[in-house]
Amino acid sequence: MTRFASSSEREYTSTLGLAKSLELSSNNLTGAVPEEIMDLVGLVALNLSRNHLTGQISQKIGQLTSLDFLDLSRNQLVGGIPSSLSQLSVLSVMDLSYNNLSGKIPTGTQLQSFNGSVYAGNPELCGLPLPNKCRDEESAPGPGMTEGRDEADTSEDEDQFITLGFYVSLILGFIVGFWGACGTLLRS
Repeated sequence: MTRFASSSEREYTSTLGLAKSLELSSNNLTGAVPEEIMDLVGLVALNLSRNHLTGQISQKIGQLTSLDFLDLSRNQLVGGIPSSLSQLSVLSVMDLSYNNLSGKIPTGTQLQSFNGSVYAGNPELCGLPLPNKCRDEESAPGPGMTEGRDEADTSEDEDQFITLGFYVSLILGFIVGFWGACGTLLRS
């Protein structure tokens, strides 16, 4: 990164990598998110919300492996959510709401664990945790589909069987225990 001051040029590449937090919300920033931000691998918090940023979220965002907080809400970002975002295992706070993002939310444990509100205002987004399914999920049979029933239906049937077995065992155990105790008292 270069900074111009009093007609002299200075390089800040060595110390900029030490940045842990970048808070630039509500600054009327325009244009694409600078690719150089994705080189700040020690970054823990990135807040670029409430600006006028355009373009796509860089696939290189997956390089920010220490990122715990990400807020890109209320911009004009377009395109899909990069699949590399699902690789950020320590990401605990995220907000991508009110952009123009589209496509399927990448599968990854933390991306589905966020509340649907972090994706609000992106009507073209689909997939969990949002209620709207993606087109390919609605029309094409997914893996595990058998005779018109998917794995979730089979799992529910198994759960009902286990629940029924539990109650039958509970009742039988009570009857045997009750008559075992009462039978002992009656014999005495």
